[in-house]
Amino acid sequence: MTSITTLSEGTDASTRDLRKDSALRIARRRTAYIAQASSYLIDAAILLLYAVIGVTTVATGVVYLAIRLAVVGIAAYLSEIQVNDRFKDPYLTVPLSIVSIIVQIGAIYLVPQIGFYFISIIFVVLGFAALRMSARQTGIVWSTATLGLALLFLMTDKPIGIPMATATERALALACFVSALGRCASAGLYGSSMRELLYRRSNDLAAANARIEELAQLDELTGALNRRYIMKCLNDEIAKAQRNATTCCIAIIDLDHFKKINDCFGHPVGDEVLRAFAISVFANIRTIDRFGRQGGEEFLLILPDTDIDLAIQTLDRLRGLITELNWSAIAQDLTLTISAGISAIRPNDTPEDILARADLALYRAKDTGRDRVVAAPQKRQFS
Repeated sequence: MTSITTLSEGTDASTRDLRKDSALRIARRRTAYIAQASSYLIDAAILLLYAVIGVTTVATGVVYLAIRLAVVGIAAYLSEIQVNDRFKDPYLTVPLSIVSIIVQIGAIYLVPQIGFYFISIIFVVLGFAALRMSARQTGIVWSTATLGLALLFLMTDKPIGIPMATATERALALACFVSALGRCASAGLYGSSMRELLYRRSNDLAAANARIEELAQLDELTGALNRRYIMKCLNDEIAKAQRNATTCCIAIIDLDHFKKINDCFGHPVGDEVLRAFAISVFANIRTIDRFGRQGGEEFLLILPDTDIDLAIQTLDRLRGLITELNWSAIAQDLTLTISAGISAIRPNDTPEDILARADLALYRAKDTGRDRVVAAPQKRQFS
């Protein structure tokens, strides 16, 4: 029953996360579509002003606005029902851009007297679209715009104009260019905000990856380095010591009679003993030392720049500290001692060589009564 409940809770949490992500994506697209609709209202207002001074008709602005709002409305509806999520580009940038360009080309053909304005809108469309398109997609949209303009310029005799006869017309022309420039500038600001967002997400991802890498190096129970990573550290230290002819020692540490602790006090107490032991070791070694769990109650301590005498002193001090800890705080009548085997790195040593010597020294420590530190016989080290 517990397993079923846990599985159900995990499924519910995953479902909630998916729904939250989906709602966030829809909200972002909704904001983009609202911004597009606002831009279309600006276009319609300018067209209506041209209608007021008699350059075009009111119907031009109304029809133009209706078509643009219909297109963005369909896109918004598809977004709300999550159809967009089926596509690689959920914003439907390419199809919406192509439709927008076709609308502008049609407007230039039907209302050539203010065709300059619709041409400037094509630049705005390309400016915004390029922020979300790949090189191939940009080429498709650019080709569509180029083909449409080529047909207008080369296949028709439409006099594409800029009304400049009166002061009012000149003021409206200025308003058209200012409006187009403003939207191009906003595209730049939008691109800047996207880059900033990507930068923040990149930093968050880097931090998450660093955390994942850190967790991948640690033993989950004790916080010590796990077996894979402590062995990597051992390989690195052996290579460093042999390359630089420096001293380095390792110690295999074993918790004495740990099986009895598990049998008498239970595995939760045993786990707490392992954690407390690891914390105590971390508090009493140098930052350059490496401490990891090889498995069960056996740990490996790497002591760079340390000769055999200093290593013995270090391990004996740790042994004394562990013995003197108040283990009864974890469980009444609980006591703990440790045994350790030490070996120094020799020329041409492999990890297996030095571990074998340290392991043999550990067995001698156990055979002679435990709660002691034994060093492997020392032969030639680095001169």
